[in-house]
Amino acid sequence: PKAAKLLQDLADLNLISIQQTSEDNFLKVINKLRSKASGNPPSLDDITKEVETVRAKRYGHNKG
Repeated sequence: PKAAKLLQDLADLNLISIQQTSEDNFLKVINKLRSKASGNPPSLDDITKEVETVRAKRYGHNKG
């Protein structure tokens, strides 16, 4: 609320301009990521293996 008021005050002083956009770019990106992931989502085992690989590289441990 304070940020919105501050921005509106700056706009009232003609220091900035505020425009409403008809599309939400953040939501567009999220929907694009979801549509790509829905085709072949990784399994829990795939995620676990990837996490273990990254941890081994980062911390220098090798579980075998």
